[in-house]
Amino acid sequence: MDRRSFLATAGAGGVAALAGCAGGDGTATEGDGTGTGSETGTQSQGTTTGTANGEMPELVVGTYGAFVDAPSTSPGPWLKQAFESEFDATLRYETPDSEVNYYIERALRNVDIPADLYVGLDVNMLIRIDENLDSGLFAPVDGLDRRDTVKESLEFDPRGRAVPYDTGYICIVYDETFGDGGFTAPETFDGLLRDQYAGDLLTQNPVSSATGKAFLLHTIKAKGEDGYLDYWGNLQENGVRVLEDWTASYTAYSNGEAPMVVSYSTDQVYANEEGENLAKHQLRFPNGQGYANPEGMAMFEGTDRPELARTFMDFVLRPEVQAEIAVRNVQYPATTTAELPESFAQYAQEPPEAVTFNYDTLRDNLSEWTSAWERQFVGN
Repeated sequence: MDRRSFLATAGAGGVAALAGCAGGDGTATEGDGTGTGSETGTQSQGTTTGTANGEMPELVVGTYGAFVDAPSTSPGPWLKQAFESEFDATLRYETPDSEVNYYIERALRNVDIPADLYVGLDVNMLIRIDENLDSGLFAPVDGLDRRDTVKESLEFDPRGRAVPYDTGYICIVYDETFGDGGFTAPETFDGLLRDQYAGDLLTQNPVSSATGKAFLLHTIKAKGEDGYLDYWGNLQENGVRVLEDWTASYTAYSNGEAPMVVSYSTDQVYANEEGENLAKHQLRFPNGQGYANPEGMAMFEGTDRPELARTFMDFVLRPEVQAEIAVRNVQYPATTTAELPESFAQYAQEPPEAVTFNYDTLRDNLSEWTSAWERQFVGN
């Protein structure tokens, strides 16, 4: 069950959840996203794409299932309707089970790729593409009117193929009401090692979970390449529980099995919309930092509709569209110009400092880091 499906199922049972929409990364299917769908609307700009031969052009967008599979909350259906209402074009989604790996496999077999764009890329996917294909799956994107509104800190493709459109920040969510009440999460990574927090933290397997991988990378940022394995050894001695994915860990957290879980800093947005007790959805950024997980969109190299693809990407970067995607995906917008509704701005929290590793560092080290973690953690 992906994150969005989990939330839809769990909602009736009072499980509040949240936030962030990491598309699957091929090792994880944490669709996430619990958007609430407040209508910010789009501003018609009277633009058309042109229909020289009288036929309505179709833009095919590949993405992960959770981007489109919950019509009341997912951004996909709203985005399709808004785009088609303004432009003389239709938009069709493809949601292959294996996500971007589906297109990598087709490229490896030299089979035609039917999609024009992919929405939901992250840096790990780009690395996997570049490791598996001699030629690029995606083309560098230029000529976007709103490209310079994207936050520089969220750029994750040195070759200019992926255009960020939203981001999640990984942090610790904690329950102030746990036990006798008054529970407070520690302010630092070292604080998680104190005896008083023994057995209190739930997180995810970095090999099979995007959020778990982000938390592992944050510990490497904090403790360094030479220190993170010792830190995880100490976490293990202090009773950290590593579950398979976000769904499993958040279910355990929601069931009161532990007072802290690794999750997203937009947790309170959905909790507030669902009328949950926000004391059970407090946030802590260890060391005053949150690990950024931006998502991007990219144009397939062989598309025969490059201009329509660019039109769509510029549309996604509009301030009002960025706001709507953020609300529906329960993620932060990627641009500096998004017009967020007051409810989102009030309950979503950006970390004092956003941290992440760049493409080159992850390409050179990610596999070794996660393998070393797995050997140590699973071996113990």
